[in-house]
Amino acid sequence: MDRTTRYPCKQFLLTPLSVFLALTLGTMAVRASPIDDESQPETSDPSAYYDEPADEPAALNAILTMPEANVDSFDLPNGVKGTRDSTRTENVLPPQVQTSFNYPTNGKPSPLYGAQPFTQQLTLFEEFGPERLDPTTPAAPLGFPPAAIGPAPAQDPNSVARSAPPGTALDAFLRQPGLTPFPSQFANVVDRNPWQAQIELFLNRHIGSSAEGRPPGKGWAHQRWNEFYPQVAYKTVQTGARLNGGLRDSRQMHGYAVGEFGPGGLYHNVAGVPATDGTAKGVDPRFHPAMPAQNHNAVWTFDGTLPPKLLMVRYGQPVLMRHYNGLPIDPSANRGFGLHTITTHEHNGHAPAESDGYANAFFFPGQFYDYRWPIQLAGYDSINTKAQDPRAAFPCAPGETLWVNDLTPGLKTCDHGTIKIRGDYRETMSTHWFHDHMLDFTAQNVYKGNAAMMNYYSAIDRGNESVNDGVNLRLPSGSALPWGNRDYDINLVFADKAWDQEGQLWFNPFNTDGFIGDQVLVNWQWRPALDVRARSYRFRILNGSVSRYFKLAIVREVKGSGGEFQGPKNSGVSYSRVPFHMIANDGNIMEHSVPFDGSMDLDADGDRQNHNAILPTQGIAERFDIIVNFAKNGIKPGDKLFVVNLQAQDDGKGPKEVIPLADVLSEKYLAVIKQTSKGPQWDRGDPAVGKVLQLNVKSYSGQDLAMDPAAYEPAKPGKAEGLTMIPLKIHRDNAADKALLAKALHRTFTFGRSDGTDEAPWTIKTDGGFGFHMDPRRLNASTKLASGPTDAGVSGIGTLEVWNIKAGGKGWSHPVHVHFEEGIILSRGGKAPPEWEKWARKDVYRIGSEADGLDNVEMAINFREFAGTYMEHCHNTQHEDNSMLLRWDLEKPGQLQLMPTPLPSWDGVRYVNSAALPTFRSGDGFGPQVVVKP
Repeated sequence: MDRTTRYPCKQFLLTPLSVFLALTLGTMAVRASPIDDESQPETSDPSAYYDEPADEPAALNAILTMPEANVDSFDLPNGVKGTRDSTRTENVLPPQVQTSFNYPTNGKPSPLYGAQPFTQQLTLFEEFGPERLDPTTPAAPLGFPPAAIGPAPAQDPNSVARSAPPGTALDAFLRQPGLTPFPSQFANVVDRNPWQAQIELFLNRHIGSSAEGRPPGKGWAHQRWNEFYPQVAYKTVQTGARLNGGLRDSRQMHGYAVGEFGPGGLYHNVAGVPATDGTAKGVDPRFHPAMPAQNHNAVWTFDGTLPPKLLMVRYGQPVLMRHYNGLPIDPSANRGFGLHTITTHEHNGHAPAESDGYANAFFFPGQFYDYRWPIQLAGYDSINTKAQDPRAAFPCAPGETLWVNDLTPGLKTCDHGTIKIRGDYRETMSTHWFHDHMLDFTAQNVYKGNAAMMNYYSAIDRGNESVNDGVNLRLPSGSALPWGNRDYDINLVFADKAWDQEGQLWFNPFNTDGFIGDQVLVNWQWRPALDVRARSYRFRILNGSVSRYFKLAIVREVKGSGGEFQGPKNSGVSYSRVPFHMIANDGNIMEHSVPFDGSMDLDADGDRQNHNAILPTQGIAERFDIIVNFAKNGIKPGDKLFVVNLQAQDDGKGPKEVIPLADVLSEKYLAVIKQTSKGPQWDRGDPAVGKVLQLNVKSYSGQDLAMDPAAYEPAKPGKAEGLTMIPLKIHRDNAADKALLAKALHRTFTFGRSDGTDEAPWTIKTDGGFGFHMDPRRLNASTKLASGPTDAGVSGIGTLEVWNIKAGGKGWSHPVHVHFEEGIILSRGGKAPPEWEKWARKDVYRIGSEADGLDNVEMAINFREFAGTYMEHCHNTQHEDNSMLLRWDLEKPGQLQLMPTPLPSWDGVRYVNSAALPTFRSGDGFGPQVVVKP
């Protein structure tokens, strides 16, 4: 099945200057450009499509005997082929010395070094700060600095192959303006890997590694490159933990000069020490000031620094991220977990497949990968194609311009704070994140730090609460900047972690059920405290764990016994609930805001209190945006509030019982460490249950201009339906939509352990077939675009299908993620979905044993604009890596042939033929199959 690799010649590379000048001068009608050729690759192209195998069963069986698709990532010196075991050699707790303790998974309790809870200030996310992409920028004089020996913990003092680039050299490289070499439509296979000498010294052989790791040929070229030409860009390096040198201070939109980030504001002091007033310089990679700094082989982050990073983008403005791989050349230089090859998934952007972070489109140390994210509204080709709907718009500052392909394509100038763009405003998204998706190593690489958050801004979600134009929802944010204020709009990532007896991050890669840490970090900090004003806030909450689910509540501490819940005996305090509203689910603003205040039975179980100030179960990768008002419900300046986790979990199979809020606050439920003959272990419960974040309320002298979420609530007893935020395009109870769904192709995916092996226990059955383990050469399902690029004349929501995601067995939970497109849940366990899903578009669908999970989710999903190879998988990433992941393709209109599979190596990317399941295009029938119970 191997195919000869041929690289595109130089004439395939675009001349970006001509494109840039056309965009700048407004002289190019993009749609008429011959450069955006969307036809299939020619037969001479290395990525050419091919006919299905004559003997499909034989081709599928052949895959089972082939080497692992990522085997070339493990290369060792002198031609030795490593394995997964090569990446585990440094683990401080291999199976023979592991414990039987649950917390952390088969490991030892994480030492706290005397750290006290809530004694450090929470650091807020640091913006990447994209800049205008200008091909006239002179070539940068400094190349990507290779790894070098240097002092620990930021480098290895003895081995280049086990080390990282020097921090000062990285900062100098990243500070340079522009991108060198300049990005192109096709992968850059002309320039060589700048680390070639160091790599060859380690491998003891010659390599043919190119500068860019993107697969070559038209099949992996940037789709509709000229039409969605990147207008802003930034570069970042995935590398080992090091001290923050203040590299991105000048790229923060607030500039540490305005609002709460300015002098006198709550967040002007970045890390709670005087040296970080108005700068991130000096922030070091520690979970708490009392704990050791993390070693460069233990934690791998964007730029190698903390705070965690945030990308802020605007609808209508394509962005390019040049992601450099600055990880160790030696695959074993990782403290026993993680792999040095990476691929980055923008979860869940409406992006073409070549920029989606496919698991087998990984790249190697020394290389970069140019991810071009169009940042366009879905429906670009079929809805609002004339760009006349004010709800579909780019938020802007006076004088800003944007290329828009409307009735008169060209540069448009900011008009009253927006520029109208094409597409369906109902597809507006808000809170995303991006993370590693390396085949078999997603869990380990994300756990080590390969994750960042991403905020989308739009006419609807401006990030400026003072704009009252009838479109902007005026979500809590601030008003000092035209758009993108973060004064009262806070990104929070909750993730459980564990560290070894040296205080270094530790992970157990040997347990295929999943990994549970014994400590919860918020924005990579152990039990931090955040100061907030007495006004409304928006919190964008991400579960960034590997296997742990959360159930978060918010309470206020009350002096004395007057609160609803009593504190620990003799503590002199009690607690009261702090109600809030959910306004977005999985990054998608909902049709209605959902009150978590006890006024509604949100899941129709007869209990209004089980979600009073308590969020639903939050699966891995799910995002919940909530609005909390710190000036209501008895809250006043000087009060202390706490975010509390109530979800207990003792293994990677899924969450166990929800601990009553009263038991957690009284410390009737409190995990403690006891000494045993095998050493210390956690006893009497899950140590991650309890308070994880403190909120300190400060006075507010400004005017809170944010919306009142209560005005947008759904209908409830004694109250009519409120205003709409973003309406759904399909309603499960609407007769016309039911008729539409009845004509839709139906597919079924069953997540379980059927037909698994010890090495690959987790499988997915597609449309009732065999339960396969993951292999990128196997195509499970394929759907087609309804049309190609078009100026107008096409209407509707594109190709519509109904997908049923089922649990194959009891006692397991799986948060299933479908790449590229959002779905609307039609039923959950044969019942109507709960209120927080009824009004939402989703990209993660929980199934399993949890009380609000149930064993299947049926959802409507549609496909538009871009094609290529995508994925569906369990986002318990240890399940994904072992190997609950499948490939599905989105084909172009009229496509009959299959797309090949890229296999990267140090010597470039070769392609092999794929094989498809018998039902890959037919699914298992038509129309909704689950009957919704009343």
